Amino acid sequence: MPTDSLEASRAAEGAARRSYGKLVAFLAARTRDVAGAEDALSEAFAAALTQWPERGVPDQPEGWLLTVARRRMVDAVRQRRQDETTADYFGLLEELAEPESVEASLPDRRLELLFACAHPGIEQAARAPLMLQTVLGFDAATIASAFLVAPATMGQRLVRAKAKIRQAGIGLQIPGRAHLAERLEAVLEAIYAAYAEGWSDAEGADPRRRNLAGEAIWLGRLVAALLPEQPEALGLLALMLHAQARRAARRDAQGEYVPLALQDTAQWDGAMIDEAEALLRRASQLRAPGRYQLEAAVQSAHCARRWTGGADWAAIVQLYEALQALTGSPVAALNRAVALAETQGVDAGLEALEALAGDVRLADYQPYWAARAELLTRSGARAQALDAYQHAIGLEREPAVRRFLQRRAAALSG
Repeated sequence: MPTDSLEASRAAEGAARRSYGKLVAFLAARTRDVAGAEDALSEAFAAALTQWPERGVPDQPEGWLLTVARRRMVDAVRQRRQDETTADYFGLLEELAEPESVEASLPDRRLELLFACAHPGIEQAARAPLMLQTVLGFDAATIASAFLVAPATMGQRLVRAKAKIRQAGIGLQIPGRAHLAERLEAVLEAIYAAYAEGWSDAEGADPRRRNLAGEAIWLGRLVAALLPEQPEALGLLALMLHAQARRAARRDAQGEYVPLALQDTAQWDGAMIDEAEALLRRASQLRAPGRYQLEAAVQSAHCARRWTGGADWAAIVQLYEALQALTGSPVAALNRAVALAETQGVDAGLEALEALAGDVRLADYQPYWAARAELLTRSGARAQALDAYQHAIGLEREPAVRRFLQRRAAALSG
């Protein structure tokens, strides 16, 4: 039955959000041609936007897209006349099922694709971006912005990485236990980067980021199930669940930003927090602390407010000290300074912040200036606090957070 273009577009967008990485992984599993799979799938989506308004949205959109994409891949091989590779594609064509039955039998190979992207043969700087593009469908410009490089540079890295997978014959498979752990760090980094992108879209208004947080948590669960003895896999999942549990409390009824310290704990998802706590306990029993476990433990210490009315600031100071020692991160040092202000007074916090003033990595980091403004306000240094607020406001891109900072500055100046 014919349908309108808007309904067809929504159906295609929904299929992309649900299954982009799943389809790419399946298409590339035998051919090892990730770029070819992406191109074929892109053509399938273009065909859907043309045909679905006329013929109606199929009952199984993913199955329809897979069928069309596989045919496009076979056609591309025929045009290149590469006989050895063509045989493999013809094998795929012979296995082609009817569109309505394909989706039900479509195995999910995203985790295998993640580990292929983390292969030692792929340059380190390209691994996480490659995962974000192939598994989660990020465009190169968005990835470049997240990793602070030029779009053209990022595009070249991604092209080289995909060519490496095809030319070196890197298989889309879960590596043996001996090699699995060494690729885990890159996999976890990419999953967390995807979660951070979804988390930054608090209202869920950006179609490129919608459902990314849920997708990242799904991938985190998959890795944790595969590697239950890897404490960092458990720690990352715990960290994401702790953050996700507070999602509904991040905005008030008018959509305005609510900082963590002022959030209504009744709006936090208790079941999700309990799951995160259980994961963190399992991870700690393995006695191999790492970055994600420490960050999850910080979130756990903030959650103490559910029961005691206040965060466990003494524990937070110690955890950020451990994170700083482990990673050398100036963000960990910044957060330690904020926690020190809660345990030892505002002067101690400001002294720790001053020690970071020369770190160029924080020069354009909004939370540094917001924290500085808050502590200076509490110390009575009004003019300096206003200057810090102006820096923070100028650096903030999210409208709700910017309005929050503007209200704080206005209250100080008034």
